[in-house]
Amino acid sequence: MKQSLLDINVTGTARMVCSEEVPQRFNSVGAGALSDTELIALLLNDRDRKLATRLIGEAGSLMRLAEWRPEDFQRLKGIGPSKARQLAAVLEITRRIMKSAAPEAPCLNRPELIAEHMRPLILGLEVEKFWVLCLNRKNRLKKLVEATSGTATSSLAHPREVFRAAIQWSATAVVCVHNHPSGDPGPSAADVQVTRQLRDAAKAVDIELLDHVVVGNKVCDPQGRGYYSFRGAGLL
Repeated sequence: MKQSLLDINVTGTARMVCSEEVPQRFNSVGAGALSDTELIALLLNDRDRKLATRLIGEAGSLMRLAEWRPEDFQRLKGIGPSKARQLAAVLEITRRIMKSAAPEAPCLNRPELIAEHMRPLILGLEVEKFWVLCLNRKNRLKKLVEATSGTATSSLAHPREVFRAAIQWSATAVVCVHNHPSGDPGPSAADVQVTRQLRDAAKAVDIELLDHVVVGNKVCDPQGRGYYSFRGAGLL
């Protein structure tokens, strides 16, 4: 293994520059010891890590990079359509692994648990989707149902879709979740209206509406949570 070289920059600050190429480091220390930039560099076959460094810098973080589409990757010189598809595919595989690794029957009785359970499914979506989480008496998930999908300006849900799913899966309670592609989870006037309709319908069919949670991301949320809970806001 080559030794690290001591490099002095123009300001006189000392820093260690590793002379090993990323594939050598992978072989010697394993994937778990590599930085985010080094892992991306492996995917790009980017031996000097310049392109990978630019990619992470443009996105801001590895988490934000997971939201990119193939055309976003292609904005960077050196990434063509084939490599952009490969990166997007790897990130989609990661989302699916995160989803499948979740507990089989999680308890979803708090908005932060609901948001974290749904986040892998929501990450990177460009349209609003509306889900019904059918719960048992202990607020454990029985079935996750995608009720509707549409554009960010459409009204996405009607009580009949929500409670049809709840009745089909013999749910004692339901949680409704939808995403805001903008990242800001603050509710719109339409969100408030549909929540009131769902609340009234829940009473009529005697199935508890435990919460309605809007999921965005923490960066765009003035509250820093990345989600909005109608129950937490006292509107249910």
